[in-house]
Amino acid sequence: MRSPIASTIFCQRGVAAALALALAATPIMLALGAQPAAADVRRTDVISTSTMEERGISAASCPAIDAERAIVVDSNGKVYFERNADDPANIASITKVMTAVCALDAAPLDTTVTVSALAAEVGESSAHLQEGDTLTLETALKALMIPSGNDAAIAIAESVGKVMLGGTATDEEALAAFVSAMNDKAAEIGCTDSVFENPHGLDDGEWAGNLHSTARDVSKIAAYAMSNDTFRSIVSLDAETIRVTRDGEQAEITLESTDELLGVYEGACGIKTGFTDLAGACFAGAASRDGLELYAVVLKSSSEAQRFTDATTLFDWVYDGYVTYKLAHAAESTAMTIDGESRDVPVVAEVAQTCWSDKRVKATFADPDASVEVFAFDGNISQQFSFDEPDGAVNVGDKLGKATFFQNGTVVATVDLIACENAPAPDLLQSIGIWWERFIGGFTGAEAQATSLTLNDTPLLYNKQTSSVMKTEV
Repeated sequence: MRSPIASTIFCQRGVAAALALALAATPIMLALGAQPAAADVRRTDVISTSTMEERGISAASCPAIDAERAIVVDSNGKVYFERNADDPANIASITKVMTAVCALDAAPLDTTVTVSALAAEVGESSAHLQEGDTLTLETALKALMIPSGNDAAIAIAESVGKVMLGGTATDEEALAAFVSAMNDKAAEIGCTDSVFENPHGLDDGEWAGNLHSTARDVSKIAAYAMSNDTFRSIVSLDAETIRVTRDGEQAEITLESTDELLGVYEGACGIKTGFTDLAGACFAGAASRDGLELYAVVLKSSSEAQRFTDATTLFDWVYDGYVTYKLAHAAESTAMTIDGESRDVPVVAEVAQTCWSDKRVKATFADPDASVEVFAFDGNISQQFSFDEPDGAVNVGDKLGKATFFQNGTVVATVDLIACENAPAPDLLQSIGIWWERFIGGFTGAEAQATSLTLNDTPLLYNKQTSSVMKTEV
């Protein structure tokens, strides 16, 4: 995932770097019009399951964001960072992700969506649909997700709600059934504190109520939605022209995305913005690089531009936090012939040869260049060696045990130990001498042989004393 450099490099973050991080004013965000905001790092911010304070991680090494609630996870559900991620909050138009999810799960893409008077008149953000317009569900989803159309949200809910109820319901009944399905789907996905009361996320006037979610729940909804290819293709569009049937004729509507990261930020691929006075500026964003897809949710940023700054700060922090960690770190090396080629290999252990009283065999890893991609802030690497007991001649390449590497208690790599030298067994006279020596000394078993030694080291990924992070492969 990263280009390896054969040296240990520690990234010292000085005053200038900390200031730049606190302001979160990247060139991309400045181009989008974002202004420096009150981005900060809080002691209660959670870094890989523990608070910053508990982990002893310096503020300069943590993401400085402005949002009151936030989380960043990957497509497997791994949480990298969170701030007040379980606090209930209004999520505005991020609600439409669940609207799209329920529609995709309940009806075919060619389902006809009809725009009612309620849909056409809902107001706020709009896809400029008119009462009586008809369009396919696939087209309606574009009107929903690209410009954040509240009109499309109502039209989809009413039309798909009728499909759910067998086609005989009123618009009101269908809308209620669809919203109920949104809550059922939230529970199915694993949301623990989400309540949906409408399909668009408006939260005042006639739409006021108990509607809310959390940053953690939104991340689950986002991950579920992005597993659908149709959804992914729609939210990745920064603009689209759709056709609707209006008064018996085809009418074109040009849609422009509210997601300002599309086409600007490397890897950006969706998902949804939101804003109301109660919710503040919100964003659930997705980015994918080098096989790692991330979902960043920021709720109640100080401005619509700042929500994008917050999201990219979280994305960059995770992507930059991944390092290629080489497993072999040994002071000694020796020449070894591998596949007909002679090369120097690290001597990571010396394994006791049990047929001798005092001999060990030099060992290296089966793949001397083995490495593992790890997230630095998950914790430093530890190792555990288990040794075989060769009771006879050993040849180059013979297996002599294995090494297991851990990060924060989780196995991240396992590699075999192999001999990197030939070690003959004792001849008959030597064997008799060894037997006699052990007999006279009264030694048996392990007490009569050398002890295997681990020579490999595990350099720190994060150094608390220097507040430094290993940035590239060693």
